[in-house]
Amino acid sequence: LKTFRPAMPPPATSSRGKWVRLNVGGTIFLTTRQTLCREQKSFLCRLCQGKELQSDRDETGAYLIDRDPTYFGPILNFLRHGKLVLDKDMAEEGVLEEAEFYNIGPLIRIIKDRLEEKDYTVTQVPPKHVYRVLQCQEEELTQMVSTMSDGWRFEQLVNIGSSYNYGNEDQTEFLCVVSKELYSSPNGLTSEPSRKVKLLQARGLRMSF
Repeated sequence: LKTFRPAMPPPATSSRGKWVRLNVGGTIFLTTRQTLCREQKSFLCRLCQGKELQSDRDETGAYLIDRDPTYFGPILNFLRHGKLVLDKDMAEEGVLEEAEFYNIGPLIRIIKDRLEEKDYTVTQVPPKHVYRVLQCQEEELTQMVSTMSDGWRFEQLVNIGSSYNYGNEDQTEFLCVVSKELYSSPNGLTSEPSRKVKLLQARGLRMSF
């Protein structure tokens, strides 16, 4: 009588242990042990070394990994040549999810940096120009010029004549148009009045907006 033993699946690597087959979500990937071990702390390196992780195999002996094969291609290519290459319709967030699962540290940092740059580009908006008109006397112009700060700058100076008389001299009045650039923030436009504007307000000079 002959004893029959059930057939065992072939090993996932060749006799020399160079090539490794992976069955990711039903899709077969063929690569080398050297490629998978580019990142020593990664799930893939620990898997093919067989020291810490145990994985089921399919009928061909390929390691079974229950993950989305769509995003595994960029993961494997990154391990091959160190660059992140994505199809135009592939979401970076999906690759990031897989990179975190496989614990590919350098790839995680690259994708996060790209996502941060993208968020900055989307949220950045052109500055908004805000204008103010300050009314002051002739004798105050020099002080105004020397104390303008906080990003405010002169745009126009308009002589509106002598509306006030102090003693025996008429004081010429001016309208000073100043502007400042304000940038959008999550809480809306934020800006504090400049030191000069506060000074004019404290002295009771008229302002219009």
